Amino acid sequence: MKQGFSPRALRVSEQVQRELAQMLSLEVRDPRVKGVTITQVEVTSDLSHAMVRYVHPDGYAGQAAADAGFKSVNGYLRHGIAERLSIFKAPNLRFEYDKSFEDGMRLTALIDTARADDARVIAPDDAANDNTANAAAKPE
Repeated sequence: MKQGFSPRALRVSEQVQRELAQMLSLEVRDPRVKGVTITQVEVTSDLSHAMVRYVHPDGYAGQAAADAGFKSVNGYLRHGIAERLSIFKAPNLRFEYDKSFEDGMRLTALIDTARADDARVIAPDDAANDNTANAAAKPE
């Protein structure tokens, strides 16, 4: 979803994110969306649609349950947004799991593994070079 460049759309995006986070933590009783963190909200320039990205504490495993939970509380959240922002028509909310955090963690783990492998492979060669240099430096 392409976010509008209008300053109003940016302000509404930020406000929708704050309000959704507050409603999810304090008001929504659905256990499928408890603990969910809203990471980003993108509102179209005409304020009719909002893409809400979230992460679940259980990671990918909790995505299906959270999607079902958001489907059941979508109307409540939209109504709450309309009241809190004092706007005539609240944007349609579409929820999408934010994979960027887990993808980043996976890439970090791969980089750490590669560095550990490099250190293990390079270390024996350095030790052999140090022994030959020490042997050459010792007078006989």
